[in-house]
This record gives sequence, structure tokens and C-alpha cells, in this order.
Amino acid sequence: MLKQTLQQKQVQKLSPLQIQTIKLIELPTLELQQKIQKEIEENPVLDEVVEDNTDEEGTPANVSLSEYGTDDPTPSYKLYINNQGKDLKPQYNTFSVKESFHQHLEMQLGYVKLDPRKRQIAQFIIGMIEDDGYLRRDMESLVDDIAFRLNIETNEEELEEILSIIQEFEPVGVGARDLRECLLLQLRAKEQTEAQHNAEIILEDYFDAFTKKHYQKILSKMSISEEELKAAIDEIVKLNPKPGGEIDDSYTDQARQVVPDFILELKDGEPVMSMPKFNVPELRLNRRYASMLDNPDANNTREGRDAMTFVKQKLNSAKWFIEAIKQRQRTLENTMNAIIEFQHDYFIDGDETKLKPMVLKNIAEKTGLDISTISRVVNCKYIQTHFGIYPLKYFFSEGLVNQDGEEISTREIKTIMADKIDEEDKHKPYTDEELVEVLSAQGYKVARRTVAKYREQLGIPIARLRKEL
Repeated sequence: MLKQTLQQKQVQKLSPLQIQTIKLIELPTLELQQKIQKEIEENPVLDEVVEDNTDEEGTPANVSLSEYGTDDPTPSYKLYINNQGKDLKPQYNTFSVKESFHQHLEMQLGYVKLDPRKRQIAQFIIGMIEDDGYLRRDMESLVDDIAFRLNIETNEEELEEILSIIQEFEPVGVGARDLRECLLLQLRAKEQTEAQHNAEIILEDYFDAFTKKHYQKILSKMSISEEELKAAIDEIVKLNPKPGGEIDDSYTDQARQVVPDFILELKDGEPVMSMPKFNVPELRLNRRYASMLDNPDANNTREGRDAMTFVKQKLNSAKWFIEAIKQRQRTLENTMNAIIEFQHDYFIDGDETKLKPMVLKNIAEKTGLDISTISRVVNCKYIQTHFGIYPLKYFFSEGLVNQDGEEISTREIKTIMADKIDEEDKHKPYTDEELVEVLSAQGYKVARRTVAKYREQLGIPIARLRKEL
């Protein structure tokens, strides 16, 4: 038997303004500029104010939004943005045209004497070489691909022959199937010395032992001295593991530059934050659309009522967008000031040992904002300081307690651990257990698993792989 019950639930529903604000808070400076331009393009009610702001009859082409009343009681001072400074809008993106990696290979192919059929196959193989210089498609699959796409019958032996020609091209090592072949191609292109000869033997016969740094095994198998092994290894580490990276394929590359969202300066010895002005255009209502709201006959026809509804919707959308930008700026400013206040001593001189443990909750409590809002502010934002440019995420870290009972940042422990590893005897590098003892002697009580975690986060390999001859 079905039973109907009536329940009352309280559901929080975000307003269009809140949704717009949340989306804008996440955007860094450059993306915000793009978003504003897109909004102007998509909302016909919005116009960008220019100096010559008249139509052919001398009437202003656009007017202030505040001149027109709507059902939304937003104060008039919130209905426009005028953030234009005297500075010209900076050109952040750069683009340069150079010879691409694959064009470089095809240019060299033009100097090789091949019949049209083999040249087609060679061009296909070049097209399959990835940007780092490697050919990761196996020969059997290439035979099938060439038959299907070029309608050319071939075999693995012929492909090996053509590939060997391509492997003679610059940059040396291109067309290799794996790292071992890539390094061997580079060694064989050099004038042979004893060290290079030994290096070639190591790569051909003892590559696995070399990658695992089992040096004693190599010494006993090759019957060479430690000095000879060291000379051979020096030759190997000079080689380029990614030959394709030597050619900049800048047809698809756009230089990515970090534009700081905040600027911090010292004034009278105290850190002071500002938000750099960027060219946000002053927004105004297009007069042609605004006049529709003043037309008393607009509601007499269905078309007129539809037009009136459209303009009002676009007007509200514009007002929400403008207010969302203002709220974004206030939220970013309050959050950054709270971070600077929390990390005051650090921002004086950038000394990492003064960077206190700080999590999102700390800043949320200082600003009265939600943790999720602080997370959005921190994401993809940068601050320019007198000691460098940093992502805001850099200033957040968990904390531990040292032997004196003081709370310290995990970043401080990582910095000290990295310094100790840099100073270690590379013939006998510290194990994780020994690092625990080293840190303990410095007053930092850390478990071995914590040391291992920090070491991995720093990208530092285990002791065996740090060992040198």
C-alpha cells in the first residue's frame, strides 16, 4: 500500500550572481580578461565605452546602465566598471615562427636519393616519430599502416633499412625505438675513444645493470677499473635522452607567461599588497537596446513583449556579471591580505624557515569565507614579491612539532632534508633510516615513512640510485 507523506526540506539555492562570482574567482588575470571580452561579444546589451562615443547624428551610442530602472534594486554605482588606468594593456602572449621538428626531418630527407615509393614510406615513418624524437610504433604495425593508408606493400626488413637512413639525420638519436637505442645512436656518431667504446659496451650488454646502478656487477663483468667505468658513465650522461626537444616546434607552441594577480612591496619595512590594474573596459548599455525599455508601445504586440523580455534578461545578466567582478576583486584582496598577515615574517625577506604551517582553514577563519572559496582564490594565482614570483599554493603546508614543542612547516623539513642530501657523500648516500637520524640531530623528529614520502615529493630517488663512483 502506497503512503504519501509531506516533508519540508531546506535547500540552499545559489543565485545567478553567486554562481557567476564563484566562476570568476577561479580565473587568473589573463583568463578573466578573455572572459570579459567574451561577455561583451555575447551580450548585445553591453558595449565597451570608447572615446568617440557618438553615432552618425552625434547622439551617444551607449549610455550608463544606471540611467535605466529595472526590477533589480542594485545601487547605480555597481552598474558600471571603470578600471582603466593610464598604462597600456600589456601584450602577454608571444608567438614566434621557427622550423618545426618534422619539417626539419623532411628537409633532410630531400637530400637523400630514394625512389618515389621509398620516399613515401620514409615520409610516413617521419610522420609517426613523436615530438621527443622516438618512434614508438612497432615495425609489424607500421607494415599494416602503410598498406592501409598508402596502399604500398612492404615488409619489416625494408622498413628497418629506411629507418636506418632516418636515424642518420639530425638531431642525432632521432627515430630510436627506446632509450637504449637512442643513446647508442648518439655514441656511434662520435669519434671513438676508449671511454666511448666502454660506454657502448655498457649500453649494449649491461644496460639493465647500468640503469639500476649495479656498478660492481659491471666492473667484474668488464674487468675495468673504477676510473674507466666513471669515464664511460660520464660519456653516457652527456647524451640527450630526448633528441626531438632540440627542435622547437613553435607552430603549435605559444609561450606561457605568468601574469601576477598580486604585487607585494616593502614600504617602510612592512609588506604592502596591491592588485595590478589591467585593462577592464567600462561597460555601458547599448542605446539602441536601452530605447526599447522606454517605448510605451513595446508591450502592445507579442514581438514587442518578447523584445522587452530579451533586453531585461540581458540587462540583468550584465549587472550580475559586473557585480561578480567586483566581488571577485574584494574576495581576492581580502584573502591575499590574510595570507600576508599570517605569514608576515616570511614576506619581509622570503626566508623559508619563517614560513609557518598554514592550511586553507586558517585563512578561511581569518576572512570569514568558506574553505572552498579560499581554495578557488588560491588556484592558479600568483604573487610578485621582492624575492620572486610564487603561486599562492606555495605558502600552504601542513605542520609538525619539533623536539622543542614548536610547530614547524613541513616545507622547512623538506628544505633541510634536501640540503642534507646535497651535502651527502655520494659514494655512500643516506638511506631513509639514516635521514631520520640526521633530521633528529637537527631537532626534527620524523618517522621513516614520512621521510620517504617527503623524498618522493621532492623527486629524490632512493639511496641506491643516488650512488656515484
